Amino acid sequence: ANAGVGREGGGVQAGARERGRGPEGVNKPELLPEGPVVNIIDLEKFLTKGDIKRIDAKLAKLEADTGYKFRVLLQRYPQTPGLAIKDYWGLDDKSIVMIVDRGTSKSGMSNILNFNVGPGVDLSLPPVFFTRLRNFFGNAFYIKENGEDVAINNSIEAIVGCLRNDGFCTDVPQDMKDVKNKKGLF
Repeated sequence: ANAGVGREGGGVQAGARERGRGPEGVNKPELLPEGPVVNIIDLEKFLTKGDIKRIDAKLAKLEADTGYKFRVLLQRYPQTPGLAIKDYWGLDDKSIVMIVDRGTSKSGMSNILNFNVGPGVDLSLPPVFFTRLRNFFGNAFYIKENGEDVAINNSIEAIVGCLRNDGFCTDVPQDMKDVKNKKGLF
């Protein structure tokens, strides 16, 4: 009647194998903003209100012009809406979610950028593009020299530029690599 109960050498408990592979999944819809759906959610105050308004409009225009849904979530795990963003943003095959996460690292040495990318984006921006973008703009040295806000803005500019102009990128555009943060130069 109780098949498998008390059996020696039973299988791994459901979910136990995945638990050690990274942060536990979170689903906190209460952290989503009230009111109309927005394209950028800043739970950590990485950006100014002006930056958020400008980026939100840029992402809405990109979607209207190209069909790509590009969304940005700025957080510090575990304070994240997590899985709730999928329904909130209506994510599909042509979606890109950039997650900027300060994480729990006290040293600040971890990469702050992560991407969830739908398979319909691969032909324009293959996985290697996001790896290179993450390694260029999201590393501790770039952030220490330029600031989190510059890293976020430049990452968004690179993705939008590649989707709009080139239609295909495998690396961060050279002109983006050459641009230095203007703060502190004058």
